[in-house]
Amino acid sequence: MFRGLVRATLRRPALESVNKGCTAHRNLAVSSAKCGKKMPDRPKPPPEEEFTEVFLKGSGPGGQKINKTSSAVQLKHIPTGLVLKVQSTRSRTQNRKLARQMLADRLEQQTKGAESRTAVVGEVKRKKKSSATKKSKRKYRLLEEAKEAAEAEAEGDGDRGAPSSEPAS
Repeated sequence: MFRGLVRATLRRPALESVNKGCTAHRNLAVSSAKCGKKMPDRPKPPPEEEFTEVFLKGSGPGGQKINKTSSAVQLKHIPTGLVLKVQSTRSRTQNRKLARQMLADRLEQQTKGAESRTAVVGEVKRKKKSSATKKSKRKYRLLEEAKEAAEAEAEGDGDRGAPSSEPAS
C-alpha cells in the first residue's frame, strides 16, 4: 500500500536532470533567454498624476449586474489626451488593473513605435503564422505531386498490362 508513496519520495529531484540546452521538459519551464531573443519587458503604468480615472456604468452583455454597477473604467492620459475605456470583466479592480496596463502599452507604442513590446509580439505572431502557412502549402503541394505521380504510374501500368488484339509472334 505504501510502496508507491515511498518510491515517489526516493526519486531524484527534477532539478538534477535539467538539460542545459533548449529542450523543454514536461514540468520544467525553460526561459526564453536560452532559446532565442528575449522579449522586451512589459511597460510600467504611468504615474497617478498623469491620468484621470472615472468609473462608469457598463453596457452590453452581462445582464442587469453590468448595467447597474459602475465597474467599467475610463482612463484619460492628460499629457497625450489618450482616452481608454475598459469593461473586460465584472470586477472593478480587475478592470482597473487591465486599463492601467493597456494605457501603458498604448503609451509605449506611441513613443517607441516598432520597438515596443506590442509591435515585437505582433511581428513574432505574424512570422509564426507565415511559417505555418508556408508549411501547409508545402505539405499539400507534395501530396498533390505524389497523387499525380501515382496516377501517372497507374496509367503507365494500364497500357503495359492490357492484352493486345494482335497475335503474339
